[in-house]
Amino acid sequence: MLSSRSASHTASARRTAFGSARPAVRIHRSLPVTRVANIETASFDAEVLKSDKPVLVDFWASWCGPCKLVAPLMDWAEKEYDGKLKVVKIEHDKNPELIAKYKVYGLPTLIVFKDGEEVAGSKREGAITKVLLQQYLSKHGI
Repeated sequence: MLSSRSASHTASARRTAFGSARPAVRIHRSLPVTRVANIETASFDAEVLKSDKPVLVDFWASWCGPCKLVAPLMDWAEKEYDGKLKVVKIEHDKNPELIAKYKVYGLPTLIVFKDGEEVAGSKREGAITKVLLQQYLSKHGI
């Protein structure tokens, strides 16, 4: 058992080390609202193949670090190219049929679809910067 002197010394040391003996206050910041829809195999045809505008598909997984880095860029692209481009996300683990059909071997994988078809040469694996995303979209007619 601590003496009152030891307990006082411990509290004093804690205040010195951490600035205060009061419990930390957690600040909750609101997260940005995600505009990009997560779709699944059942809605792929309607959302992607039958879209009246080009679609950027982001194949991702919750356990994928680079996917988390790319996620804000997908939200940015959806907003930036509003009206010219639709962006959707497909979760790897929940959609094995689409993963196999489009031969998604690495994550994240981006593919552009136009007029119901995968744009030739548009499959891109790995993290991407905003500048490279803009160049990628421009290269594929967006």
